[in-house]
Amino acid sequence: MTTRTSESEPGRGGRGPLHYDTERFVEAADGTRLFVGTLAGPEESELLPAVLCDGIGCDGFVWAYLAHHLARTRRVIHLHYRGHGRSGPPLDRSQLTIRGLARDLHVALDALAVDRALLLGHSMGTQVELEAHRARPERVRGMVLLCGSWGRVTHTFHGHDALSQVLPTVREVVQNHPSLARALWGRVPPRLAFRLAKLSGEVDPAMLRSEDFHRYWQHISDMEPEVFLQLLHAAGDHSAEDHLPAVDAPSLVISAENDTFSPPELGRAMAERIPGGELFEIRGGSHAAPVEQPMAVQLRVDKFLLDHSL
Repeated sequence: MTTRTSESEPGRGGRGPLHYDTERFVEAADGTRLFVGTLAGPEESELLPAVLCDGIGCDGFVWAYLAHHLARTRRVIHLHYRGHGRSGPPLDRSQLTIRGLARDLHVALDALAVDRALLLGHSMGTQVELEAHRARPERVRGMVLLCGSWGRVTHTFHGHDALSQVLPTVREVVQNHPSLARALWGRVPPRLAFRLAKLSGEVDPAMLRSEDFHRYWQHISDMEPEVFLQLLHAAGDHSAEDHLPAVDAPSLVISAENDTFSPPELGRAMAERIPGGELFEIRGGSHAAPVEQPMAVQLRVDKFLLDHSL
């Protein structure tokens, strides 16, 4: 039986937005300013740095617990995607793709002089880390893929392709009426959005804290709508399925039983296709499982890191 973790329990340590020890900006190939925040970790640690790859429209809300947990033993690096969080708007919109985000990630790691790293991705971030591995496999020494898949996400949302069919029309409306779209985009109050998410079953109403959801929703509201929609389209068109058999780094796939964005059968298939891939399914969890059941995620990630000496 799953019980709710209270604020004072270990899994809820580091509540709230990420608090970085160092912050800097690096310049992408097209000149876009990319924000990189770092949690320092212990000075004496020789463990691989952990690099966090967000889902679309996110600037770290899903890492609120896991990042601070990892920082107890190692450095943690968090890049805000172009057009997200504190990074600048994309100067070259053609780079707003999964492979473009993976290139940005490598630019950031080059700037930080990181030769080897552990990658952790949530949702669309699993696609980004797979492309980062494809581009520079020698740099990626381990991967944790949370509540995501290899791609084609708009074709698997809720188990069908309805989102992929309606998305072009939504983008056309936003492009033709940008001012109206921007005005409406941020009008839904966080409390109402949270209530709707609970009622629709998109999140676990018994486990997700309202303040965690509010941080996510506030960032979505602050984004440029077309950036979000273009990247959603890119994530829907992208697939790294062909690369799965070539993954040579230890990989842990974490899926959630009630995830409607990345159904758990996709996690099972991904773990089977990655050589030596491991699978952990969170009972009762939704797409927001890392903030709903942080202790379960932390314990399984810790075991994975220990088993593979990462």
